[in-house]
Amino acid sequence: MSEMKQAGVPEADEFFGRMNDPTAAASIKGICGDEMEFHLYIREDRIEDIRYFTQGCGNTRACGRAVARRAKGRTVTDALSISAGEIIRSGECEPQAGRHCAILAVTTFYRAVADYLLAP
Repeated sequence: MSEMKQAGVPEADEFFGRMNDPTAAASIKGICGDEMEFHLYIREDRIEDIRYFTQGCGNTRACGRAVARRAKGRTVTDALSISAGEIIRSGECEPQAGRHCAILAVTTFYRAVADYLLAP
């Protein structure tokens, strides 16, 4: 069984990877040393496509996928209601050991949204 399967992330993850020409993007390095990136394609204030990238642990990846899954198709302002607590309670990542992974994923997503909102 692969590390990803053990962490609850499916082998085929439609949200994993980078985007060539995103509308907005952000990257943050967490306290654990894992780095998370989010790339967004936004049209008319709706997140039409979203990708995350990390070389971190399986739990970091699971949290990135959980955020991306919730954000796709939502308006930018509505997607800002996604919280680390929601990701932790979802069961999609390890609730105790991976709290910092959920916080990293959500914070990076918020920063990508800010990149969009603050663009000239």
